[in-house]
Amino acid sequence: MSEKPPVFTVTDRRKFTMEGELRDEAAATQEESAKPKPEAAKPESTTDAATEAAKGPRLVTMPTPAAPAEPTPFPAPEATKAPGKVPAPPAAKTEDKPEEQPVPEVSAEDEAAARSAYQQSSDHIETLLRAANPAAGAPQAVTIEHVIQSIYLSAIVALGAATEPGQKPQIDLLGARQSIDMLGVLEEKTKGNLSEKEQRLLQNALFEVRMLFLEVTNAIAQQAQRPPQGKK
Repeated sequence: MSEKPPVFTVTDRRKFTMEGELRDEAAATQEESAKPKPEAAKPESTTDAATEAAKGPRLVTMPTPAAPAEPTPFPAPEATKAPGKVPAPPAAKTEDKPEEQPVPEVSAEDEAAARSAYQQSSDHIETLLRAANPAAGAPQAVTIEHVIQSIYLSAIVALGAATEPGQKPQIDLLGARQSIDMLGVLEEKTKGNLSEKEQRLLQNALFEVRMLFLEVTNAIAQQAQRPPQGKK
């Protein structure tokens, strides 16, 4: 069996013709080479993808926020800055008491003038009363007995003892207590200056109004504890 002779293909790769002109194939090749070649998409490596999937989901690390700036402390008071000095506690607030007003002093001349004017006015009123009622006697001079009786009657009226029959008594416990305390002050301030008769009168008046005050207050307390009528 005879062997076939090899076939050779001759390709003309010259860029110029015999006349010195650029061949068409060379021009086309030159234009193709001048154009920018697009970058081929890089295929993803299957090995890298499989490895990432095997690792599981990745944790995204968030940036650590910056710590807030510490507030600037207020400057300490001067009293606390000095070592060894403790500020004194504030003094306890005391209740404001009304200041006692000084009693004005009356001069002897003013006192004598006021007494004289009062006496003249009193005599004039007495003259008018006698002219209107000639049968009326001369007014009696005021004594300590009159003062005791006046305060005593005020306490009796306030406790309802002077109420007329058939009328509902009007009781004023505060007014009665004030009159009784006035008699007590009178007894304290007149010690050693009263006669035996005046002292006995004052003691009896105080005893009676005090006992009457206790009787009235006890009756009011018992009445308040009783149930209203018609209810058991």
